[in-house]
Amino acid sequence: MTSPDPRPTLQIDVVSDVVCPWCIVGFRQLDAALKQENVLAQLRWHPFELNPNMEPEGQNLREHIAEKYGSTPEQSQQARDRLTSLGAELGFTFNFDDDSRIVNTFAAHQLLDWAETQGRQHPLKLALFEAYFSNQLDVSDPEVLLGAVEAAGLDPNTARAALVSGAHVQPVREKQQFWTSRGISGVPSIVFSGKYLLTGAQGTDTYAQVLQRCLVEAA
Repeated sequence: MTSPDPRPTLQIDVVSDVVCPWCIVGFRQLDAALKQENVLAQLRWHPFELNPNMEPEGQNLREHIAEKYGSTPEQSQQARDRLTSLGAELGFTFNFDDDSRIVNTFAAHQLLDWAETQGRQHPLKLALFEAYFSNQLDVSDPEVLLGAVEAAGLDPNTARAALVSGAHVQPVREKQQFWTSRGISGVPSIVFSGKYLLTGAQGTDTYAQVLQRCLVEAA
C-alpha cells in the first residue's frame, strides 16, 4: 500500500488555446516552479479560441500575424527566434517555417472537454501542443486530433464518436463564455487557488512567488 503524497496540492486553472505558443511556454515555466517549490497542482485546462472565426483551411501564420498585429516580417522572425530559444530552455521544441499555418481549434477544445471526463485532459493538451508546434500538424484535422488522442492514452474510436455527436459543443461554448465574461481576453490566463490571476507567460520565478503565497495562505 502506497502512502499518500505528502506534498501540498493547489488548484490551478489555465485558460488557453492549443495554437498559442505562450501557453505552452507559460505552462513549462509553471511546471518548473511547481517542481522548484515541491508543490502538486490539480491542473484544469479551460477553452479559449484565439481565432474563433478562422476558416476551415486556416491561414499562413506569418500573413495572419501581419494582419492581426501589424508585425513586419522582421518582427515576426524575431518573435519566432525568441520562442524557439525559450522553448529549448524549457525542453520544448518549436518548429516554424514559411508554410506554418494558424488553424481553427474548436474541435480540439471539444476533444479536450471530452478528455476531462476520461481523466486524461492534461496529457491530451500536451499532445496537441506537440502536434501543432513541434510536428507542424494541422490540429483542425480530425485524423491529427485522433492521433493526439491516441498519444494521450485515450481511445480514438470513443473520441471520434464524442466529436461526431456534438455533445461537447455547448459545454465548450459555455466555458468560453464563463471566462470571457470575467474579463479574460488573452491567454495564457492562469488562476491560482481560485483567486490570483496572472496573464501571459510570466516566468518561473513569478509563478514560484505566487505558489509560495498560496501555500502560506493555505497553511
